[in-house]
Amino acid sequence: MFGEVSGALETAGGYAEPLGFVVLGLFLFGVLFEYYDRRYARLVLGAGWVVFALFWLVLIYPWFAIDQSVIRGVGAVLAAPLSLLVARSLYTGRDSLFTLSRAVTVMGLVYAPFVTVRALRRWLILTVTGQTEWVMNLLGYDPALMVNTPDGRLLGPDGIKEFPFENTFVFFQDGGGTVTYTIVIACTGIGSMAVMIGLITAVRAPLRRKLRGLAIAVPIIYVLNIVRNVFIGLSFGNQYMHLFPDATMWLFGEDNPLRVSYIWADRIVAQSMSVVAMILILWLVLREVPEVLGPVEDVLYLLTGTEYDLADALNVDIDSSTPEPAD
Repeated sequence: MFGEVSGALETAGGYAEPLGFVVLGLFLFGVLFEYYDRRYARLVLGAGWVVFALFWLVLIYPWFAIDQSVIRGVGAVLAAPLSLLVARSLYTGRDSLFTLSRAVTVMGLVYAPFVTVRALRRWLILTVTGQTEWVMNLLGYDPALMVNTPDGRLLGPDGIKEFPFENTFVFFQDGGGTVTYTIVIACTGIGSMAVMIGLITAVRAPLRRKLRGLAIAVPIIYVLNIVRNVFIGLSFGNQYMHLFPDATMWLFGEDNPLRVSYIWADRIVAQSMSVVAMILILWLVLREVPEVLGPVEDVLYLLTGTEYDLADALNVDIDSSTPEPAD
């Protein structure tokens, strides 16, 4: 019975990508309607947020059970009901949520091409892979970089690598065998960059300040992501974080002790530090584009039911001279 349920949940996770494109389409139409008639925009964007909730819902099981990512799984658990709250609040007249809707639209427009266009995906993955290799070499490490494993197998589920790019680091173990670490699209930082690009470009602020905000956020995220890849690759490949193996394998449902270092390096340390890094980057961006506080305040209100004035609390002046579209 449990196997049937888990299989159904895993199958449902396969609908996340098409649902994502439905969400993006609804958001695009909604944003266009915002400049024509907000009454229609509320309906379309409200529907977009409802589908967005479903998108997060189908990702909960895969992120928890398959990806073994507690942080992303918890994020999906929170995002599903939050999306429904946004839909309801936007439909009932909280117009400030149009900004958050524009931000999500831009995030999707930035991220989607790198998922759907093979040439863009290949360019970004191989660029990040090459720079990760350069830093590893700089630190005195020289793992093999190849398309296949040494015995010629393609890597991935069922022995098939989804994209046969030269993006797999192979670490040879002293006792024989290999450990492989593959740079995929999630390892490029494009998701985090899309979030910041969406937040900065969605708010109504002078272009020069938006550009300064982007000049702060995007390079920092990109560099920190290379550091993250190097840390995970070396920690996993050289088994530097083989911590509490029995407890870790039991907690994450693993039967391969070599995976312990990967779980600690990526799923625990790197993902936790990524959250901290995004908060710090957001704080740096706020110094140039304090208008970004608006969407943050909206999210806090939806989560707590309390209105916040973060600009006043942080002693930040926000230029409100640019009018919002009217109904």
